[in-house]
Amino acid sequence: MPFNGLTQEMYAQKLVNEYKAAGVSPRDVWPQSFHKPDVNYWVNREPGFGRQAVYLDDANTPADLPGSAELAQYKREGINIVAPPTFALLAVDANNTIVPSQYARNAKAAGLDIITWTLERSGILADGGNGFYYQTFDSAVRTEGDVMTVLDVLARQVGVLGVFTDWPATVTDYANCQNIR
Repeated sequence: MPFNGLTQEMYAQKLVNEYKAAGVSPRDVWPQSFHKPDVNYWVNREPGFGRQAVYLDDANTPADLPGSAELAQYKREGINIVAPPTFALLAVDANNTIVPSQYARNAKAAGLDIITWTLERSGILADGGNGFYYQTFDSAVRTEGDVMTVLDVLARQVGVLGVFTDWPATVTDYANCQNIR
């Protein structure tokens, strides 16, 4: 942006205007962006839609993640939901058990809700070396079924609102079995 006279702010407003024109209620929309000014725009100019605006975090490593002070600042700015990659939310403890990460605890302490991405993008888990999405807890992933442990920790201990996934059947099966909406 800009593109053919369309600025970034015009794009953010256009997205909301199209939902409004289609008669879609703000409570049915979760506008999301990796570009924080988009999220701030929705929060400040379109609070009905901004209430559920999702700030996607594009961190590549744990060192890239915001700390507790920055997460608290997001909340002060009116951002209610963050969406980091899955590795940001999970770690392993001394027993090699998957547990919530410091980032997850900091986000919750700041009063932020969390959505994560992307659960199933790593191929066959039992092969090991599951890469980007599993980088902070890969040592605890040994079988294909461990994806259910990952989901369980995300749901019960981290308390995520949702999980982006390439294979929604896994998340749906977990949610149905656990009676989670």
